[in-house]
Amino acid sequence: MSENKDSYRNVMKATSIFGGVQVFNILIAIVRSKCIALFIGPSGMGIASLLNSTLGLINGVSNLGLERSAVKDISFARENGNDAGVSRTISVLKRLVWFTACFGAVLMILASPWLSEFAFDSKEFTLSFIWISIALLFKQFTHSHLAMANLFGNFLGLLITVPLYYFFRIDAIVPAIILTALISFLFTYYYSNKVALVASPVSSSEAFSEGKEMIQLGVMLSISSMISLLVAYIIQIYISQQGGVDEVGLYNAGFVILNTYVGIIFTAMATDYFPRLAGIADDIIKIRKAVFEQAFIAILIITPIIVVFLMFAQFIIVLLYSSDFTPIVKMVSWGILGMVFKAVSFSMGYIIIAKGDSKLFIKTAIAFNSILLISNVIGYYYGGLEGLGISFFLYYIVHFVSLRIITHYRYGFYFEKGFYGVFACCVALCVAAFMLTFIDDDLLKYGILLGVTVLSFVFSYFQLDKKMDVKELINKIFRRKI
Repeated sequence: MSENKDSYRNVMKATSIFGGVQVFNILIAIVRSKCIALFIGPSGMGIASLLNSTLGLINGVSNLGLERSAVKDISFARENGNDAGVSRTISVLKRLVWFTACFGAVLMILASPWLSEFAFDSKEFTLSFIWISIALLFKQFTHSHLAMANLFGNFLGLLITVPLYYFFRIDAIVPAIILTALISFLFTYYYSNKVALVASPVSSSEAFSEGKEMIQLGVMLSISSMISLLVAYIIQIYISQQGGVDEVGLYNAGFVILNTYVGIIFTAMATDYFPRLAGIADDIIKIRKAVFEQAFIAILIITPIIVVFLMFAQFIIVLLYSSDFTPIVKMVSWGILGMVFKAVSFSMGYIIIAKGDSKLFIKTAIAFNSILLISNVIGYYYGGLEGLGISFFLYYIVHFVSLRIITHYRYGFYFEKGFYGVFACCVALCVAAFMLTFIDDDLLKYGILLGVTVLSFVFSYFQLDKKMDVKELINKIFRRKI
Protein backbone atom coordinates (compact mmCIF):
# COMPACT_ATOMS: atom_id res chain seq x y z
CA MET A 1 0.00 0.00 0.00
CA SER A 2 2.84 2.34 0.94
CA GLU A 3 4.61 1.61 -2.37
CA ASN A 4 1.40 2.34 -4.31
CA LYS A 5 0.92 5.59 -2.35
CA ASP A 6 4.51 6.64 -3.10
CA SER A 7 3.98 5.89 -6.78
CA TYR A 8 1.05 8.34 -6.98
CA ARG A 9 3.03 10.88 -4.99
CA ASN A 10 5.92 10.63 -7.44
CA VAL A 11 3.58 11.35 -10.35
CA MET A 12 2.13 14.31 -8.46
CA LYS A 13 5.63 15.51 -7.53
CA ALA A 14 6.80 15.40 -11.14
CA THR A 15 3.66 17.21 -12.26
CA SER A 16 4.19 19.80 -9.54
CA ILE A 17 7.85 20.39 -10.44
CA PHE A 18 7.37 20.80 -14.18
CA GLY A 19 3.83 22.11 -13.86
CA GLY A 20 4.98 24.55 -11.17
CA VAL A 21 7.69 25.98 -13.39
CA GLN A 22 5.13 26.06 -16.19
CA VAL A 23 2.87 28.20 -13.99
CA PHE A 24 5.60 30.84 -13.86
CA ASN A 25 6.13 30.51 -17.60
CA ILE A 26 2.40 30.96 -18.08
CA LEU A 27 2.38 34.07 -15.89
CA ILE A 28 5.19 35.47 -18.04
CA ALA A 29 3.27 34.51 -21.20
CA ILE A 30 0.15 36.20 -19.81
CA VAL A 31 1.99 39.48 -19.29
CA ARG A 32 3.58 39.21 -22.74
CA SER A 33 0.25 38.39 -24.42
CA LYS A 34 -1.50 41.20 -22.59
CA CYS A 35 1.10 43.73 -23.73
CA ILE A 36 1.07 42.43 -27.31
CA ALA A 37 -2.74 42.49 -27.39
CA LEU A 38 -2.77 46.10 -26.20
CA PHE A 39 0.08 47.30 -28.43
CA ILE A 40 -0.61 45.52 -31.74
CA GLY A 41 -4.19 44.19 -31.39
CA PRO A 42 -5.79 41.15 -33.11
CA SER A 43 -4.33 42.11 -36.51
CA GLY A 44 -0.75 42.21 -35.19
CA MET A 45 -1.31 38.94 -33.33
CA GLY A 46 -2.56 37.43 -36.58
CA ILE A 47 0.66 38.41 -38.38
CA ALA A 48 2.79 37.11 -35.50
CA SER A 49 0.79 33.86 -35.47
CA LEU A 50 1.33 33.23 -39.18
CA LEU A 51 5.08 33.96 -38.89
CA ASN A 52 5.46 31.70 -35.84
CA SER A 53 3.37 28.96 -37.43
CA THR A 54 5.57 29.00 -40.52
CA LEU A 55 8.66 28.92 -38.32
CA GLY A 56 7.24 25.93 -36.46
CA LEU A 57 6.39 24.15 -39.71
CA ILE A 58 9.89 24.52 -41.19
CA ASN A 59 11.38 23.54 -37.85
CA GLY A 60 9.20 20.42 -37.81
CA VAL A 61 10.28 19.51 -41.35
CA SER A 62 14.00 19.98 -40.73
CA ASN A 63 14.70 18.86 -37.16
CA LEU A 64 14.04 15.14 -37.87
CA GLY A 65 12.32 14.82 -34.47
CA LEU A 66 15.72 14.26 -32.83
CA GLU A 67 14.83 16.05 -29.61
CA ARG A 68 12.02 13.62 -28.88
CA SER A 69 13.60 10.45 -30.28
CA ALA A 70 16.71 10.97 -28.12
CA VAL A 71 14.50 10.83 -25.01
CA LYS A 72 13.81 7.12 -25.60
CA ASP A 73 17.53 6.23 -25.85
CA ILE A 74 18.48 8.41 -22.88
CA SER A 75 15.66 7.02 -20.73
CA PHE A 76 16.60 3.43 -21.58
CA ALA A 77 20.27 4.08 -20.73
CA ARG A 78 19.36 5.71 -17.42
CA GLU A 79 16.96 2.89 -16.54
CA ASN A 80 19.89 0.48 -16.89
CA GLY A 81 22.36 2.72 -15.02
CA ASN A 82 24.45 3.33 -18.15
CA ASP A 83 25.84 6.87 -17.56
CA ALA A 84 28.33 6.48 -20.40
CA GLY A 85 25.48 5.64 -22.76
CA VAL A 86 23.61 8.77 -21.66
CA SER A 87 26.65 10.96 -22.35
CA ARG A 88 27.28 9.33 -25.71
CA THR A 89 23.65 9.76 -26.82
CA ILE A 90 23.69 13.44 -25.86
CA SER A 91 26.96 13.98 -27.75
CA VAL A 92 25.54 12.30 -30.87
CA LEU A 93 22.39 14.41 -30.55
CA LYS A 94 24.35 17.66 -30.32
CA ARG A 95 26.37 16.84 -33.42
CA LEU A 96 23.29 15.90 -35.46
CA VAL A 97 21.42 19.04 -34.39
CA TRP A 98 24.10 21.24 -36.01
CA PHE A 99 23.30 19.69 -39.38
CA THR A 100 19.50 19.87 -39.01
CA ALA A 101 19.60 23.48 -37.76
CA CYS A 102 21.70 24.71 -40.66
CA PHE A 103 19.55 22.77 -43.13
CA GLY A 104 16.37 24.31 -41.68
CA ALA A 105 17.73 27.86 -41.82
CA VAL A 106 18.86 27.49 -45.44
CA LEU A 107 15.51 25.92 -46.38
CA MET A 108 13.61 28.85 -44.87
CA ILE A 109 15.79 31.43 -46.63
CA LEU A 110 15.37 29.73 -50.03
CA ALA A 111 11.63 29.25 -49.59
CA SER A 112 10.94 32.72 -48.10
CA PRO A 113 9.23 34.22 -51.22
CA TRP A 114 6.85 31.27 -51.51
CA LEU A 115 6.20 31.19 -47.77
CA SER A 116 5.27 34.88 -47.83
CA GLU A 117 2.99 34.36 -50.82
CA PHE A 118 1.30 31.35 -49.25
CA ALA A 119 0.83 32.84 -45.77
CA PHE A 120 -0.01 36.44 -46.66
CA ASP A 121 -1.00 36.26 -50.33
CA SER A 122 1.87 38.64 -51.21
CA LYS A 123 5.69 38.78 -51.16
CA GLU A 124 5.65 41.63 -48.64
CA PHE A 125 6.93 39.40 -45.81
CA THR A 126 9.78 37.71 -47.73
CA LEU A 127 12.46 39.60 -45.79
CA SER A 128 10.68 38.79 -42.52
CA PHE A 129 10.94 35.06 -43.23
CA ILE A 130 14.64 35.43 -44.11
CA TRP A 131 15.27 37.17 -40.79
CA ILE A 132 13.41 34.60 -38.67
CA SER A 133 15.57 31.83 -40.18
CA ILE A 134 18.01 33.03 -37.49
CA ALA A 135 15.37 32.22 -34.88
CA LEU A 136 15.05 28.73 -36.38
CA LEU A 137 18.77 28.15 -35.82
CA PHE A 138 18.54 29.03 -32.13
CA LYS A 139 15.27 27.13 -31.75
CA GLN A 140 16.92 23.89 -32.84
CA PHE A 141 20.08 24.49 -30.83
CA THR A 142 17.86 24.77 -27.77
CA HIS A 143 17.42 21.01 -27.58
CA SER A 144 17.49 20.69 -23.79
CA HIS A 145 14.35 20.47 -21.64
CA LEU A 146 15.87 22.20 -18.63
CA ALA A 147 12.92 23.76 -16.81
CA MET A 148 14.82 26.53 -15.00
CA ALA A 149 16.60 27.55 -18.20
CA ASN A 150 13.23 27.95 -19.91
CA LEU A 151 11.90 29.94 -16.96
CA PHE A 152 14.78 32.44 -16.82
CA GLY A 153 14.95 32.64 -20.61
CA ASN A 154 11.25 33.42 -20.85
CA PHE A 155 11.48 36.05 -18.11
CA LEU A 156 14.39 37.87 -19.72
CA GLY A 157 12.68 37.56 -23.11
CA LEU A 158 9.63 39.28 -21.62
CA LEU A 159 11.70 42.18 -20.26
CA ILE A 160 13.32 42.76 -23.65
CA THR A 161 10.47 42.14 -26.11
CA VAL A 162 7.65 44.03 -24.39
CA PRO A 163 9.42 47.43 -24.75
CA LEU A 164 10.00 46.54 -28.42
CA TYR A 165 6.27 46.07 -28.96
CA TYR A 166 5.53 49.28 -27.06
CA PHE A 167 7.85 51.45 -29.15
CA PHE A 168 7.74 49.73 -32.55
CA ARG A 169 4.32 47.99 -32.53
CA ILE A 170 3.91 45.63 -35.54
CA ASP A 171 7.50 46.33 -36.70
CA ALA A 172 8.72 44.64 -33.50
CA ILE A 173 7.27 41.22 -34.37
CA VAL A 174 10.27 39.81 -36.29
CA PRO A 175 12.99 41.16 -33.90
CA ALA A 176 10.96 39.83 -30.94
CA ILE A 177 10.78 36.32 -32.47
CA ILE A 178 14.55 36.29 -33.05
CA LEU A 179 15.45 37.68 -29.61
CA THR A 180 13.14 35.23 -27.82
CA ALA A 181 14.78 32.26 -29.58
CA LEU A 182 18.29 33.63 -28.93
CA ILE A 183 17.69 34.25 -25.22
CA SER A 184 16.15 30.80 -24.76
CA PHE A 185 19.19 29.23 -26.46
CA LEU A 186 21.70 31.16 -24.33
CA PHE A 187 20.08 30.14 -21.05
CA THR A 188 19.71 26.51 -22.12
CA TYR A 189 23.33 26.40 -23.27
CA TYR A 190 24.48 27.85 -19.94
CA TYR A 191 22.49 25.40 -17.82
CA SER A 192 23.31 22.36 -19.97
CA ASN A 193 27.03 23.03 -19.47
CA LYS A 194 26.49 22.91 -15.69
CA VAL A 195 25.17 19.34 -15.89
CA ALA A 196 27.89 16.92 -14.82
CA LEU A 197 28.36 14.63 -17.82
CA VAL A 198 31.59 13.14 -19.09
CA ALA A 199 32.46 14.64 -22.48
CA SER A 200 32.26 12.18 -25.35
CA PRO A 201 33.74 13.62 -28.57
CA VAL A 202 31.86 12.50 -31.66
CA SER A 203 32.83 12.96 -35.29
CA SER A 204 30.24 13.68 -37.98
CA SER A 205 30.52 10.17 -39.46
CA GLU A 206 30.16 8.59 -36.00
CA ALA A 207 27.15 10.77 -35.25
CA PHE A 208 25.30 9.61 -38.37
CA SER A 209 26.37 5.99 -37.86
CA GLU A 210 25.54 5.72 -34.15
CA GLY A 211 22.50 7.97 -34.46
CA LYS A 212 20.88 5.89 -37.22
CA GLU A 213 18.15 4.45 -34.97
CA MET A 214 17.65 7.83 -33.31
CA ILE A 215 17.20 9.40 -36.74
CA GLN A 216 14.76 6.68 -37.86
CA LEU A 217 12.56 7.15 -34.79
CA GLY A 218 13.05 10.91 -35.04
CA VAL A 219 11.90 10.99 -38.66
CA MET A 220 8.75 9.12 -37.61
CA LEU A 221 8.11 11.68 -34.85
CA SER A 222 9.06 14.52 -37.19
CA ILE A 223 6.55 13.38 -39.82
CA SER A 224 3.85 13.28 -37.15
CA SER A 225 4.78 16.74 -35.84
CA MET A 226 5.00 18.08 -39.38
CA ILE A 227 1.50 16.77 -40.15
CA SER A 228 0.15 18.45 -36.99
CA LEU A 229 1.93 21.71 -37.77
CA LEU A 230 0.79 21.59 -41.38
CA VAL A 231 -2.82 21.08 -40.33
CA ALA A 232 -2.61 23.99 -37.86
CA TYR A 233 -0.99 26.09 -40.57
CA ILE A 234 -3.65 25.25 -43.17
CA ILE A 235 -6.38 26.08 -40.66
CA GLN A 236 -4.82 29.49 -40.00
CA ILE A 237 -4.44 30.16 -43.73
CA TYR A 238 -8.07 29.14 -44.28
CA ILE A 239 -9.26 31.44 -41.50
CA SER A 240 -7.09 34.25 -42.91
CA GLN A 241 -8.64 33.87 -46.36
CA GLN A 242 -12.21 33.53 -45.08
CA GLY A 243 -12.22 35.97 -42.15
CA GLY A 244 -9.02 38.02 -42.39
CA VAL A 245 -5.86 38.38 -40.31
CA ASP A 246 -7.88 39.69 -37.32
CA GLU A 247 -9.71 36.35 -37.11
CA VAL A 248 -6.35 34.52 -37.18
CA GLY A 249 -5.25 36.61 -34.21
CA LEU A 250 -8.44 35.75 -32.32
CA TYR A 251 -8.13 32.06 -33.20
CA ASN A 252 -4.51 31.98 -32.05
CA ALA A 253 -5.38 33.74 -28.78
CA GLY A 254 -8.03 31.08 -28.06
CA PHE A 255 -5.70 28.29 -29.09
CA VAL A 256 -3.00 29.56 -26.69
CA ILE A 257 -5.49 29.48 -23.81
CA LEU A 258 -6.52 25.90 -24.59
CA ASN A 259 -3.05 24.48 -25.18
CA THR A 260 -0.83 26.59 -22.92
CA TYR A 261 -2.69 28.16 -20.03
CA VAL A 262 -4.96 25.17 -19.46
CA GLY A 263 -2.35 22.67 -20.68
CA ILE A 264 0.01 22.68 -17.69
CA ILE A 265 -0.53 18.95 -17.24
CA PHE A 266 0.54 18.19 -20.83
CA THR A 267 3.92 19.85 -20.22
CA ALA A 268 4.51 17.41 -17.37
CA MET A 269 3.61 14.51 -19.67
CA ALA A 270 6.17 15.54 -22.30
CA THR A 271 8.88 16.33 -19.75
CA ASP A 272 8.55 13.55 -17.17
CA TYR A 273 5.89 11.00 -18.09
CA PHE A 274 7.15 10.07 -21.57
CA PRO A 275 10.73 9.31 -20.40
CA ARG A 276 9.35 7.12 -17.58
CA LEU A 277 7.09 5.29 -19.99
CA ALA A 278 9.92 4.81 -22.51
CA GLY A 279 11.99 3.11 -19.79
CA ILE A 280 9.31 0.42 -19.19
CA ALA A 281 8.06 0.10 -22.78
CA ASP A 282 8.47 -3.70 -22.85
CA ASP A 283 6.41 -4.39 -19.71
CA ILE A 284 2.65 -4.02 -20.31
CA ILE A 285 1.82 -4.47 -16.61
CA LYS A 286 4.05 -1.54 -15.65
CA ILE A 287 2.66 0.45 -18.58
CA ARG A 288 -0.93 -0.09 -17.39
CA LYS A 289 0.02 1.10 -13.93
CA ALA A 290 1.95 4.16 -15.18
CA VAL A 291 -0.78 5.23 -17.63
CA PHE A 292 -3.52 4.76 -15.03
CA GLU A 293 -1.66 6.88 -12.47
CA GLN A 294 -0.86 9.63 -14.97
CA ALA A 295 -4.39 9.79 -16.37
CA PHE A 296 -5.91 9.66 -12.88
CA ILE A 297 -3.78 12.55 -11.59
CA ALA A 298 -4.28 14.50 -14.84
CA ILE A 299 -8.09 14.48 -14.85
CA LEU A 300 -8.31 15.37 -11.16
CA ILE A 301 -5.96 18.33 -11.60
CA ILE A 302 -7.52 19.64 -14.80
CA THR A 303 -11.22 19.33 -13.80
CA PRO A 304 -11.24 22.19 -11.24
CA ILE A 305 -9.21 24.31 -13.69
CA ILE A 306 -11.84 23.80 -16.41
CA VAL A 307 -14.74 24.55 -14.06
CA VAL A 308 -13.12 27.74 -12.74
CA PHE A 309 -12.34 28.89 -16.27
CA LEU A 310 -15.92 28.32 -17.45
CA MET A 311 -17.19 30.35 -14.50
CA PHE A 312 -14.97 33.34 -15.26
CA ALA A 313 -14.36 32.86 -19.01
CA GLN A 314 -15.13 36.38 -20.21
CA PHE A 315 -13.31 38.05 -17.32
CA ILE A 316 -10.23 35.85 -17.81
CA ILE A 317 -10.05 36.52 -21.57
CA VAL A 318 -10.33 40.30 -21.08
CA LEU A 319 -7.69 40.06 -18.34
CA LEU A 320 -5.35 37.98 -20.53
CA TYR A 321 -5.81 40.08 -23.67
CA SER A 322 -8.34 42.92 -23.96
CA SER A 323 -12.03 43.52 -24.63
CA ASP A 324 -11.25 43.17 -28.37
CA PHE A 325 -10.82 39.43 -27.79
CA THR A 326 -14.24 38.67 -26.26
CA PRO A 327 -15.41 37.01 -29.53
CA ILE A 328 -13.36 33.93 -28.52
CA VAL A 329 -15.31 33.32 -25.27
CA LYS A 330 -17.66 30.75 -26.83
CA MET A 331 -14.85 29.14 -28.83
CA VAL A 332 -12.72 28.59 -25.73
CA SER A 333 -15.69 27.51 -23.58
CA TRP A 334 -16.52 24.72 -26.03
CA GLY A 335 -12.90 23.80 -26.65
CA ILE A 336 -11.97 23.60 -22.97
CA LEU A 337 -14.53 20.81 -22.47
CA GLY A 338 -12.32 18.65 -24.68
CA MET A 339 -9.34 19.03 -22.34
CA VAL A 340 -10.62 16.44 -19.87
CA PHE A 341 -10.77 13.90 -22.73
CA LYS A 342 -7.36 15.08 -23.98
CA ALA A 343 -5.82 14.42 -20.55
CA VAL A 344 -6.72 10.73 -20.83
CA SER A 345 -6.11 10.26 -24.56
CA PHE A 346 -2.63 11.80 -24.34
CA SER A 347 -1.79 9.48 -21.44
CA MET A 348 -2.66 6.52 -23.69
CA GLY A 349 -1.15 8.00 -26.86
CA TYR A 350 2.35 8.05 -25.40
CA ILE A 351 2.27 4.23 -25.28
CA ILE A 352 2.60 4.10 -29.08
CA ILE A 353 5.59 6.47 -29.07
CA ALA A 354 7.28 4.74 -26.11
CA LYS A 355 7.06 1.40 -27.90
CA GLY A 356 8.49 2.88 -31.12
CA ASP A 357 5.56 1.51 -33.11
CA SER A 358 6.34 3.68 -36.13
CA LYS A 359 3.81 2.34 -38.66
CA LEU A 360 0.88 2.63 -36.26
CA PHE A 361 2.09 6.02 -35.06
CA ILE A 362 2.17 7.46 -38.58
CA LYS A 363 -1.21 5.97 -39.47
CA THR A 364 -2.87 7.40 -36.36
CA ALA A 365 -1.15 10.78 -36.88
CA ILE A 366 -2.48 11.03 -40.44
CA ALA A 367 -5.97 9.84 -39.47
CA PHE A 368 -6.37 12.08 -36.41
CA ASN A 369 -5.00 15.18 -38.10
CA SER A 370 -7.22 14.62 -41.13
CA ILE A 371 -10.23 14.44 -38.82
CA LEU A 372 -9.08 17.61 -37.02
CA LEU A 373 -8.57 19.51 -40.28
CA ILE A 374 -11.92 18.51 -41.75
CA SER A 375 -13.84 19.18 -38.52
CA ASN A 376 -12.14 22.59 -38.02
CA VAL A 377 -12.85 23.71 -41.59
CA ILE A 378 -16.49 22.60 -41.34
CA GLY A 379 -16.78 24.12 -37.86
CA TYR A 380 -15.41 27.50 -38.95
CA TYR A 381 -17.39 27.53 -42.18
CA TYR A 382 -20.73 26.99 -40.44
CA GLY A 383 -20.09 28.44 -36.98
CA GLY A 384 -17.13 30.80 -37.15
CA LEU A 385 -14.95 30.88 -34.03
CA GLU A 386 -17.59 29.14 -31.92
CA GLY A 387 -17.77 26.41 -34.55
CA LEU A 388 -14.03 25.88 -34.12
CA GLY A 389 -14.55 25.40 -30.39
CA ILE A 390 -17.26 22.80 -31.01
CA SER A 391 -15.03 20.97 -33.50
CA PHE A 392 -12.15 20.84 -30.97
CA PHE A 393 -14.50 19.40 -28.34
CA LEU A 394 -15.86 16.70 -30.65
CA TYR A 395 -12.37 15.91 -31.98
CA TYR A 396 -10.97 15.10 -28.54
CA ILE A 397 -13.89 12.76 -27.80
CA VAL A 398 -13.13 10.90 -31.04
CA HIS A 399 -9.40 10.96 -30.17
CA PHE A 400 -10.07 9.46 -26.73
CA VAL A 401 -12.41 6.69 -27.93
CA SER A 402 -10.15 5.75 -30.86
CA LEU A 403 -6.97 5.51 -28.77
CA ARG A 404 -8.77 3.47 -26.13
CA ILE A 405 -9.74 0.92 -28.80
CA ILE A 406 -6.34 0.96 -30.55
CA THR A 407 -4.22 0.52 -27.40
CA HIS A 408 -6.48 -2.28 -26.15
CA TYR A 409 -6.33 -4.40 -29.30
CA ARG A 410 -2.71 -3.57 -30.16
CA TYR A 411 -1.04 -3.85 -26.74
CA GLY A 412 -3.64 -5.31 -24.38
CA PHE A 413 -3.96 -2.05 -22.48
CA TYR A 414 -6.91 -1.30 -20.23
CA PHE A 415 -7.55 0.97 -17.26
CA GLU A 416 -7.74 -0.45 -13.77
CA LYS A 417 -11.10 -0.87 -12.06
CA GLY A 418 -12.61 2.36 -10.80
CA PHE A 419 -11.06 4.73 -13.33
CA TYR A 420 -14.13 5.24 -15.49
CA GLY A 421 -16.32 6.12 -12.52
CA VAL A 422 -13.96 8.94 -11.53
CA PHE A 423 -13.58 10.01 -15.16
CA ALA A 424 -17.37 10.13 -15.66
CA CYS A 425 -17.74 12.35 -12.57
CA CYS A 426 -15.05 14.72 -13.91
CA VAL A 427 -16.79 14.94 -17.28
CA ALA A 428 -20.16 15.51 -15.58
CA LEU A 429 -18.76 18.38 -13.47
CA CYS A 430 -17.25 20.06 -16.55
CA VAL A 431 -20.42 19.65 -18.65
CA ALA A 432 -22.59 20.91 -15.79
CA ALA A 433 -20.43 24.04 -15.45
CA PHE A 434 -20.64 24.60 -19.21
CA MET A 435 -24.43 24.24 -19.32
CA LEU A 436 -24.85 26.66 -16.41
CA THR A 437 -23.09 29.43 -18.38
CA PHE A 438 -26.22 29.69 -20.58
CA ILE A 439 -28.43 30.86 -17.67
CA ASP A 440 -29.45 34.50 -18.21
CA ASP A 441 -29.93 35.41 -14.54
CA ASP A 442 -26.38 36.27 -13.38
CA LEU A 443 -27.15 35.84 -9.68
CA LEU A 444 -28.60 32.38 -10.21
CA LYS A 445 -25.90 31.41 -12.74
CA TYR A 446 -22.89 32.37 -10.63
CA GLY A 447 -24.48 31.08 -7.44
CA ILE A 448 -24.89 27.56 -8.86
CA LEU A 449 -21.53 27.75 -10.66
CA LEU A 450 -19.84 28.57 -7.36
CA GLY A 451 -21.39 25.43 -5.89
CA VAL A 452 -20.14 23.30 -8.82
CA THR A 453 -16.67 24.86 -8.47
CA VAL A 454 -16.49 23.99 -4.76
CA LEU A 455 -17.77 20.49 -5.53
CA SER A 456 -15.06 19.98 -8.20
CA PHE A 457 -12.30 20.92 -5.74
CA VAL A 458 -13.76 18.73 -2.98
CA PHE A 459 -14.17 15.78 -5.36
CA SER A 460 -10.59 16.06 -6.70
CA TYR A 461 -9.15 16.38 -3.20
CA PHE A 462 -11.16 13.39 -1.92
CA GLN A 463 -10.06 11.15 -4.80
CA LEU A 464 -6.40 12.20 -4.57
CA ASP A 465 -6.46 11.72 -0.80
CA LYS A 466 -7.65 8.12 -1.23
CA LYS A 467 -4.68 7.30 -3.46
CA MET A 468 -1.84 9.28 -1.88
CA ASP A 469 -3.02 10.46 1.57
CA VAL A 470 -2.79 14.20 0.92
CA LYS A 471 -3.10 15.07 4.64
CA GLU A 472 -0.08 12.94 5.54
CA LEU A 473 1.87 14.43 2.63
CA ILE A 474 1.07 18.00 3.73
CA ASN A 475 2.06 17.17 7.33
CA LYS A 476 5.41 15.80 6.10
CA ILE A 477 6.09 18.97 4.11
CA PHE A 478 5.33 21.19 7.12
CA ARG A 479 7.41 19.00 9.45
CA ARG A 480 10.40 19.37 7.10
CA LYS A 481 10.03 23.16 7.07
CA ILE A 482 9.77 23.30 10.86
